[in-house]
Amino acid sequence: MRRNRLKDLIAWKNQAQRMPLLLDGARQVGKSYLLEKLFGDQYFQQVIKLDFLANPSLCQVFADSKNPADILTQIQIVLGVDIDPGTDLIIFDEIGECQNALDSLKFFQEQRPEMFICASGSNLGLLTSFPVGKVDELHLYPMSFEEFIIAHGNTHLTEAFQTCVRNDTVHAKLWSLLLDYYFVGGMPKPVHTWVNGDKSKINALSMRVRKVQRSLINGYIRDFGKYVSLKSTALHIERVFNNIPMQLMKEINGSVNRYKFSKVIPKKNGYRDLEGPIEYLVKTRLVSKNYIIQGKPRSPLKTQIMESRFKLFLHDVGLLHCLADVGYQEIQLQNFEFKGYIAENFVQNEVLSLGLNQTYSWHSQHHAELEFIFTRPDGEIIPVEVKSGQRTQAKSLKSYIERYNPKQSYKFTANIGGFRDSNLQTLPIYYAANYINRLIYNELE
Repeated sequence: MRRNRLKDLIAWKNQAQRMPLLLDGARQVGKSYLLEKLFGDQYFQQVIKLDFLANPSLCQVFADSKNPADILTQIQIVLGVDIDPGTDLIIFDEIGECQNALDSLKFFQEQRPEMFICASGSNLGLLTSFPVGKVDELHLYPMSFEEFIIAHGNTHLTEAFQTCVRNDTVHAKLWSLLLDYYFVGGMPKPVHTWVNGDKSKINALSMRVRKVQRSLINGYIRDFGKYVSLKSTALHIERVFNNIPMQLMKEINGSVNRYKFSKVIPKKNGYRDLEGPIEYLVKTRLVSKNYIIQGKPRSPLKTQIMESRFKLFLHDVGLLHCLADVGYQEIQLQNFEFKGYIAENFVQNEVLSLGLNQTYSWHSQHHAELEFIFTRPDGEIIPVEVKSGQRTQAKSLKSYIERYNPKQSYKFTANIGGFRDSNLQTLPIYYAANYINRLIYNELE
């Protein structure tokens, strides 16, 4: 299955001098497959892979020396391969399991910048020692909606999506796929199961997808106990993780409410009580924060945040529905009047897949909630409202426009879109990433 991150890896390869590349992301989002199969097998003569999770004894290769020449000799001896630095790709998989291998990246950058060294990891945010400034970093998220469309093999529909075509035929196809995506999500294993399954037996297929999703969730929960020292801490992380659907479903006027810290963990009621479990989930990229800005937004938005005021989203909408026990038929029956929380979580994940590290929303003292605000390169703040259904009344967005008179504003809904009223444009929600991407990089007028 195609991944859009491939183009970034190709650009890295084409540099004359390069730093080792570190690919970070939650478990099972497809890091190893992207590096080894989509990138390595297609663009290199040979791929040499060291998987430190599957084979911990490989850490011995780095035990005696961090000198690249010594390490390459050791790899050739242990794996019985010949390495050509000019044509071969070396992958350090799950590098977080081997601190010495992670430390060696600094020396590869300084002594062998012509070599093709890639590393991947799922727990890198938890590490206390990291080669800052010595590696190129990329983040891989679950498959975006565009990648989900591509996986279905309809090149004409893919082209229509990429060029933001708006007509009834395209809208019907894309909306149907979006509802499927809300159930399946973007984790590669469920997507593969869905795309290659028998759609004429939809109930059996959806059950198979759900089984794969539950297996992924169980794997995450097992990891909670692996990377923390206290059992009680692991249980707290699990409680926060399982509580995310309930938090998101507490909507106010169709918008996700700020995260509430009470009643998640017994006898824990404040931000400082839950900060550790939440930050664990953020660092392992299983959740992401959307910080709530109060008052008039100004650039840079980061200067206006309060640590305890945020919304918390799950990294995959399919796993979110699995945690909430919402089935395929229930999603389909909601059709155009879908729950607001999933629309917000969808847009949040689509934006992160573009490479934006942090998102923000806006809240007024009069309870107006605006799901997203973005900063253009010139510092202009652009408000974005997300409506889950076809009803497009946007009181919060109207309030924002009356207060601050932005040059542009956008509203994403279940409609076919294309409506423009002064400086407000209404668009279908499945095109959110396309337009926000152009907005961020100053390509929208």
